[in-house]
Amino acid sequence: MKISSSFAFLLAAAALAWAQNPASGGRGRFGGGPRFLDAEAGVPRQVVKGAPFSGDLVTESTEILADGNRIRQTSTAHMVRDSEGRTRREETLAGLGVLATGGEAQQVVFIHDPVAGASYALDPARKTARKSVWTAPAPGARSSVAIAEGRETRPRVNQSVNTEALGSTTIEGLAVQGTRTTVNIAAGAIGNEAPIQAVTERWYSADLQMAVLVKRSDPRSGESVTRLTNVIRSEPAPSLFQVPPDFKLKERTGPHFSAPAGAARP
Repeated sequence: MKISSSFAFLLAAAALAWAQNPASGGRGRFGGGPRFLDAEAGVPRQVVKGAPFSGDLVTESTEILADGNRIRQTSTAHMVRDSEGRTRREETLAGLGVLATGGEAQQVVFIHDPVAGASYALDPARKTARKSVWTAPAPGARSSVAIAEGRETRPRVNQSVNTEALGSTTIEGLAVQGTRTTVNIAAGAIGNEAPIQAVTERWYSADLQMAVLVKRSDPRSGESVTRLTNVIRSEPAPSLFQVPPDFKLKERTGPHFSAPAGAARP
């Protein structure tokens, strides 16, 4: 498979996976889904206006293997949002050797523009961009994200979910409210000999309308901590949400993404 084809495939896979929050627990190092606070690739869950910022989203994960060996990984994504709800996310596709050149991980950029009703996936190395147009869902239809949210919040058979409030504190100069959600899976529910307990601690900022710190612990996938750092509360440059003029732009064919809540309808 050619590198350019692999890149396009991985962007499509990322868009699909990151348009949904990770489930409460997965299997293996990648089974829990990408560990990000909010949906920034694909289509965001909702458009947040009037809360511009920029910052770095840092995720540290640890998985303990059966022999006691530990796998530790750290990833960083730079996030930007303007007052109109446009977002930009810069990160690397680390660990994918087919995309690496000169030993460096491939950089990707995702832009969501609710004013234009479109998303863009940029490949800075090759100066190419792919555009996906948002469409209004049919009356009464539920989006794939809404369906996924329903699956995540509905307790399964032999599984209980308990959520408790942790009070308020300040993180990165932001007032936040904390919650701890514990998922208990009964012995034998999924072939497990003993009960399984997965815990998620989430600290949410009403000002930014997003979580700024999330801690997850699940014996099936390990532990992860995702935090928003270096937060700057100012209006970013408009050029950050535009495809550079020297990039080759291609529009995605086939079914388009459904517009998120709060977006202008096409």
